[in-house]
Parts: sequence; structure tokens; C-alpha cells
Amino acid sequence: MVTTNLIPTPWDKRNFRINTYEITSMDEEALQETVTHEGHFTIKVNPLENPEKLLKYGFYYMDTLIEPVCKKEDLISYNHKDISISKDYHTEEVLTIAEEAFMHGRFHRDFHIPSSLADLRYVNWVKDLHEKKQIFALYYQNNIAGFYAFEDDKVLLLGIKEKFRNKGFAKTFTSQGCLKQFKYGHEKLRTSISAANVASLNLFYSLGFKLKNTMDVYHKLNGPSPTEV
Repeated sequence: MVTTNLIPTPWDKRNFRINTYEITSMDEEALQETVTHEGHFTIKVNPLENPEKLLKYGFYYMDTLIEPVCKKEDLISYNHKDISISKDYHTEEVLTIAEEAFMHGRFHRDFHIPSSLADLRYVNWVKDLHEKKQIFALYYQNNIAGFYAFEDDKVLLLGIKEKFRNKGFAKTFTSQGCLKQFKYGHEKLRTSISAANVASLNLFYSLGFKLKNTMDVYHKLNGPSPTEV
């Protein structure tokens, strides 16, 4: 029986084809459940927490998530005559970008998770966001160059097609997405970025986002590793 200490994450289970959970507490009772249940477990903790108990129960450090926030009045926006943003796009073009745009996710660095399954997790996530109409397509000279995904006041994903990377377009793409998201009535936006993704951190800081919070992420696998199809 799964208790409130373990929250099933079906969006990850569908990709890895094993049970997956988020843990709500570092209490002994909660950690003991990761021994009695098979599956993959994630816990997010304050970096000042002593990780001794986590290590004792077989958890391993995976990532530090940095959470920048930007007030509406603090956003620094950029424009480019050849760049536009729209909710109109061909789904397959966005999914193709999602297949190869994300390399800094914590599951890509988890040695128990095959890279192809980590890629699949992003593709399925983008499919979900598309169905909920939470994607803006980014265009350069009327050609799709990337996408900006969001939910409520949170910036979730920014995927840029390879040929458009390192061209100086990221500030315009991202700030235009933020402007469009602010039009939904939010007074501030927030995002979550891996500490390993320095380029993305620098991008959001350059747009007026400021550090709000950090969380350390630990993983654990109890049972066999997921396998590729």
C-alpha cells in the first residue's frame, strides 16, 4: 500500500515502465517506504539539509534546481524584425525539436535511466503541453525555430532548433514568450533551471529574473533499472 509519503508520478512511469514516485518527507517512515516498494524515487530538499539519512537509504545526489523569478515590471524585453511568436504551428515540428533540444535534464544524468528514455520523457511532456495549449512557437523569417512552453505563471521549457542556436536569438525568443505569458494576467513569472545549465541561467538573469530559491534533488532506484524498448 502506497501512503501519503509517496506520491506516484504516472507521467514518468509511462516513459520508464517502472513505478515512479516523489517523496514528501525526509522522515524515517517515509524513507523506509523506499525500501519496501520497488521503483524510482525523487526527493527535493533544502540544500542546507543534512543528506546523511538520504545516503543511508541509498539515495544519490542528482541535481540542484535554481528557481529564478521575474516581476512584470522587471522584465527586459528584446525585439528582432525577423522573429515572431505564435500559437499556430505544426505539432510534428515542435516534437522533432523536443527530441534533441534537452540535454541538461536530471534524468539524462541519472546513470540508471537510458538516455533514449530521458529523451522520451521530454517528448511526451511536450505532447501533454501541446494538448493543453501551453506552447508558443518561435519563428525566424516564418520558419519555426523553437518553442516556449509554460503553465500558469511558470516557464517550463525553451527548445531551440539546432540550426538556430548560438545565433544571438535566445534573448528575443525568451523575452517575447515571457511578454505573451504576462498577458494572461500574471504579475510575476518563475522557472526552474538545473545548476548545470549555465547558459540557461545566464539567459534568464539577463532578462531580469532574480534568484528566489534552490533545491537539491536526490534519486533512488529500488529494483531493476528501466530498459529501452
